[in-house]
Amino acid sequence: MKVGVRADGKRSPAAAGHPDTMAWWATQPEAWAACRADQEDPKSAMVRYRAWLDDLPGNPVFVGYPAAFDFMFVYWYLIRFAERSPFSHSALDIKSFAMALLGTDYRATTKRSMPRRWFSNAPHTHVALDDAIEQGELFCAMLAERSTEPLR
Repeated sequence: MKVGVRADGKRSPAAAGHPDTMAWWATQPEAWAACRADQEDPKSAMVRYRAWLDDLPGNPVFVGYPAAFDFMFVYWYLIRFAERSPFSHSALDIKSFAMALLGTDYRATTKRSMPRRWFSNAPHTHVALDDAIEQGELFCAMLAERSTEPLR
């Protein structure tokens, strides 16, 4: 029997991963193991996450690559389990920011076309925390360059 988590955080025997997604996870065993370790109830985790965001100075802006995918997921979980999102509807897409900095077309703006100086030497592991740190380092490098270089 396949078991998953329902929207209310309770386990459901009808829920299952999409076959394409599960096939991809099969190619990433370390990342799969990391995302299955130390699982928490989504309500307690998201309430704690919202409290952390609320304690930050200023108004938080969600930053992601791709923001459209990541923001929808995080926003839904915040609304569903923590009753509100401190981000409101504020999300910044790293790829769009790179497009603006580089003066390139959106579809032509890929990580391969971005300057190597924006990236750390850390391996891309697909472990969620590692990916978040990698995206944060990329965005900070872009911000630092933006503050010293005029736009084209």
